[in-house]
Amino acid sequence: MSDVYDEKDGYDARPAYNSGRPVDYDNQDVFGHEEGHDIKYKTLSWQLVAVLMIAEIVSNGMLSLPSSLAVVGIVPGLIIIIFLGIFATYTSQLLVNFKMRHPEVHNMGDAGYILFGPVGREVLAFGTIVFAVFATGGQLLAGQIALASLSDNKLCLMLYTGIFAIFPRTLDKLSWLSVPSVISICIAGLVGMIGAGLHPAPDREIQVVVSSTFFSAFISITNPVFAYAGHFMFFVMVSEMKRPQDAMKAAYTLQGFATSYYAVFAAVSYVYLGSMVKSPSFSSLDPAWQKAAYGIALPNFLIAGSLYAHTASKLMFVRIFRTSRHLHSHTVLGWSTWVALVFLMNAAAFVLAVGVPIFNYLIGIAASLFAAWFTYGIAGMFLLHDNFYDGDGFRTWRRKWIQTSLAIATIITGAFICVAGMYVTVRAIVEAYASGAVASPFAC
Repeated sequence: MSDVYDEKDGYDARPAYNSGRPVDYDNQDVFGHEEGHDIKYKTLSWQLVAVLMIAEIVSNGMLSLPSSLAVVGIVPGLIIIIFLGIFATYTSQLLVNFKMRHPEVHNMGDAGYILFGPVGREVLAFGTIVFAVFATGGQLLAGQIALASLSDNKLCLMLYTGIFAIFPRTLDKLSWLSVPSVISICIAGLVGMIGAGLHPAPDREIQVVVSSTFFSAFISITNPVFAYAGHFMFFVMVSEMKRPQDAMKAAYTLQGFATSYYAVFAAVSYVYLGSMVKSPSFSSLDPAWQKAAYGIALPNFLIAGSLYAHTASKLMFVRIFRTSRHLHSHTVLGWSTWVALVFLMNAAAFVLAVGVPIFNYLIGIAASLFAAWFTYGIAGMFLLHDNFYDGDGFRTWRRKWIQTSLAIATIITGAFICVAGMYVTVRAIVEAYASGAVASPFAC
């Protein structure tokens, strides 16, 4: 495919067969030619991918954004949210271009193999699985908080998130479940803003800019980083598209909606709830509105968690059965392995969620260690790699110095978020345990 690669569009636009996919794409793609297969993966339209992306990304992470504004002030907080949204759109383009240039890439592990060889594959595949489990744990924890609110702290265990992920092996089945998930979180956010407006904090304090320590400020920055952290799933989703060259339409839809919705939700919640707003922000609402918002958001927590668990399970499933009939056929071994993988991922997420029972810290660990690279840093490496090997090496880097500079800045940004974020998050956990602010494991 490299000899017909279109440098401007990032793919060969000539259709293959009647699929609308680029020529030779099916010969290299992990799912290959699907004629006659029991299970067909490449069935998603870009509209359904957009719904999947929104359901996955616009979820519990947004509930921490008002508390970020409380730490740094409304103006710097909104600038960070909008900047990270634009930045995430740029890195989305780099990921999609890399996928179209390398159709064999199904997940970050495959991309790691192209960049760094066998070691890169194992490291990035492991990171994808761990991050997906972290993200599933975040949804479990959000569900615990929601159930505790709805039941006046009489019920908090949320063990059934994975039920949606067990049955479908293809994303098109989960995409239709994602429609009510998107509706759920959108209405819940609206209810939260209305509740905050009708019952504002009486002694609220709103500040344009807050003077904070590096420690406090960076803890808050990890919240919007996590709120955009869905790029690790992009390769998996694009691999199941009917027309993968339309992937950026889905990415533009996602980033445009997420950035706008995040900014409005964070600003409105902060203005009415003030500097003492909690994370998640629904917990700062009047009790009746708090229950309404959490109750409406609960389906989103369930389904978003299942998407993350599905991704981790799919990576391992494809790795095990990549060239086997069990990937495309209804076999006892294939289905039993799939169910076992989904159960394993959800079990690991549950242990993680109850083992680190502080919402902001869970977000901080995941955002710093994994989202910093998957959402930002590694995208710059993709651009540098393809420009180097598809062109004439360092001369191409020099000739395309603007692209090269942006790619290097992206890598540096990812590295800084990773190192600084891990430092402040680990320090915060140590201080929380020392002060007795952390509940015991397996407690609500």
